[in-house]
Amino acid sequence: MVARNNLLAAPPYAVEQALKRLGANLRTARIRRRLTVADVARKIGAGIRAVSDAEKGKPSTSIAVYAALLWTFGLMGDFEILADPGRDSEGQTLALSRERSRVRRGGGLDNDF
Repeated sequence: MVARNNLLAAPPYAVEQALKRLGANLRTARIRRRLTVADVARKIGAGIRAVSDAEKGKPSTSIAVYAALLWTFGLMGDFEILADPGRDSEGQTLALSRERSRVRRGGGLDNDF
């Protein structure tokens, strides 16, 4: 089968490794809770293959499946802080560098006293 998206066929190494770690962590969470793949699939409303693929860290697995698995295991807190603008120091620096240094007023009189 030919991937429609190069990212799915050959993701950057760091992405591939992160997905594999996430999948392994999800599998560990499921096993510790003594749940089968079928139990979890039924709970999130997905197929067994989707859960299995997520546990393998496959890039083609929907982010919704990963998020639903985190929810199932009570691990959504970590997911919710991903890409938090408050923790994006590079983005904050860029935003500050683009802010205006002066404020210009409009040409008309202002009756707001």
